[in-house]
Amino acid sequence: MSVSHTIIALLISLTTYTYADENTKTKEATKMDTALLIIDAQVNMWESEYSLHSGEQLLAKLGTLIANARRAGILVIHIQNNGGPGDPDEPGTKGWEIHPKLTPVDGEIVVQKDQPSAFQNTNLLQILRDRGIGNLIIVGMQTEMCVKANCVSAVQNDYNVILVEDAHSTFDRDSETAAQIIERHNKELGSLLNLKKMKDLPFVSP
Repeated sequence: MSVSHTIIALLISLTTYTYADENTKTKEATKMDTALLIIDAQVNMWESEYSLHSGEQLLAKLGTLIANARRAGILVIHIQNNGGPGDPDEPGTKGWEIHPKLTPVDGEIVVQKDQPSAFQNTNLLQILRDRGIGNLIIVGMQTEMCVKANCVSAVQNDYNVILVEDAHSTFDRDSETAAQIIERHNKELGSLLNLKKMKDLPFVSP
């Protein structure tokens, strides 16, 4: 090989290495810039007198998402609703507790709220800012209430939001089934944010 060919080959090698290195750093930065928000995954949701739509499948998906996020170094934040006296999620009751299959690990953040949106009257926004979070992945309950409220608040606060379209749920209503409510809100919220199926999230192992 001539000297000129050797130099060209070396330059190509260095360029490829630099690109790969920058690409790796970009992926790492993206993970560090992302948080997974688990909305109201509390015991009462699965013990209601009404049946949570695809409740067991949802529980398994939330567990998968949390486990994969932890492995990927993505910040996991559990949102816990504080109901009023006599409510199924009254603080201190069994129904208020985060589901035992989704229990936060030591050091994991739990934000308690008393409004549909965890951005109201809590320190969630400060937590996200302190950690340099720019991307939020939202899952949980209930679709037309707290999931919607948190999605809208996150967008209003200039976060890049992904709603996992097959990882939120609710209950049947008189006028609509839970499946119809989920489908409708996926379409409506899809005009404000990004929709992705769980299997299409880059940090989720197949």
